[in-house]
Amino acid sequence: MLIRKREITDLSAEIRGMIDGRDADLRDNREGVFSVLKNDIHTLANLKNNQVDALRRDRDALKDALADISHQLKTPLTSMLLMADLLENAPPDRQAEFIANIRTGLARTQWLVSEFLKMAKLDAGAVEFARESAGSGELVDLALEPLRILLDVKDQRVALSGETSFICDKRWTAEALSNVLKNASEYSPVGGEIRVETGENPICAWISVTDSGEGLSNAEIARLFRRFEGSRGDKGYGIGLPLAFAIMRGQNGDIQASPHSAGRAGTPNDGGGGVSGATFTLKLFK
Repeated sequence: MLIRKREITDLSAEIRGMIDGRDADLRDNREGVFSVLKNDIHTLANLKNNQVDALRRDRDALKDALADISHQLKTPLTSMLLMADLLENAPPDRQAEFIANIRTGLARTQWLVSEFLKMAKLDAGAVEFARESAGSGELVDLALEPLRILLDVKDQRVALSGETSFICDKRWTAEALSNVLKNASEYSPVGGEIRVETGENPICAWISVTDSGEGLSNAEIARLFRRFEGSRGDKGYGIGLPLAFAIMRGQNGDIQASPHSAGRAGTPNDGGGGVSGATFTLKLFK
């Protein structure tokens, strides 16, 4: 097959334009090896452009995430620095108050950093989820371990009903459940009850958490699992539920939020009974 010099020159000019960022369509429906070459170059250029676009999106997402993390950490750190400056010249009763507030701020900052690191591992695909058998009672016990003090301070009770076996990563699933239980505690009143129910159907095994708060609006549900957006008022940072969501999705699972609970009859969010607070149902599909 004879390839004219003009065709090579035109193709070279088009390739240089694509290198400079200009759009070009090299596709050629004619027969021959030169047309095949042009189509292959067109495919390669599209792959390159898609990779560049993906890198730009990742860069912008990282930029936004770093800005959000900086904002979330800045608030407790600024507060602790201020109290540390006032501590030296404060009267004894205020010193005790400042020290208690600094300890609270340090605990919150430690929790934030821990959650950010877990989120970064999930985003980077650096988590290999194990597949092991775990009972719902065992998962609840693991999830409640870091929440004992919070529940004791608020005089809240966790009531578990049912027993179901899950095939999951025990540690990460307990982490997701712990974040959901923490959210339920924060939005339940002092002396309230958090109801945990579990079961399975032909599609999935599930475990649900129902608080005794005022429930959720549809607008709140729409942003619950978006990072830094789902917190209400000063009761959260907007990362616990998105982290739980990412953990469940990473295990072929999901989390469903319902604004109010009306009891169940064998499947999540079915049945009658008295209306209570919001329900979060963690599902692992079979």
